[in-house]
Amino acid sequence: MSTNVFAAWQLDNQNSDLSFTSIKKTHIAENHHFKKLHGQIDAQGQLQLEIDLSSVESMIPIRNQRMQSMLFNVTNFPSGKISANVSDQLSSLKNGTQIIKGVNASLELHGHKQNIRMDLVVNKHNTQLHIAPLRAILINSTSYGLTSGIEALRKIAGLDTIATTVPVTFSLTFNEKP
Repeated sequence: MSTNVFAAWQLDNQNSDLSFTSIKKTHIAENHHFKKLHGQIDAQGQLQLEIDLSSVESMIPIRNQRMQSMLFNVTNFPSGKISANVSDQLSSLKNGTQIIKGVNASLELHGHKQNIRMDLVVNKHNTQLHIAPLRAILINSTSYGLTSGIEALRKIAGLDTIATTVPVTFSLTFNEKP
């Protein structure tokens, strides 16, 4: 199997994670994640990641259902999509090394698309790439039309507050395609 830096790579869903932290009642933080991610990096270094929003996991089944219907509206918006060109990160990456480089990405969520900037930590080990942000990415619900969904969740749960900006982090493992 070739280990060309411009090889194509397939996301390993079982060894990957995308999570976010919600904050309610001013100071109670809870972690959530998505169980189903699909993605690849093509031979030109274009990363595509699709998040199955119906796979949100909060560890509370009724809350999962409410987030799916009231927040994400998975009937109309079943997935979130992230794309970025990571060819600069891959071009200088040697086996067994790690680099940190800034990347411009786009996030499409709930019918809205925004550009985001993030610093990525990229590791290469034989036929695997590991990509994670250097620090959490802050996502503001207003930018993606999610504020009314957060308000609906706040009301149905009888809460005083739910934060409208959430930190998001991920740990993605890609296997080189044969």
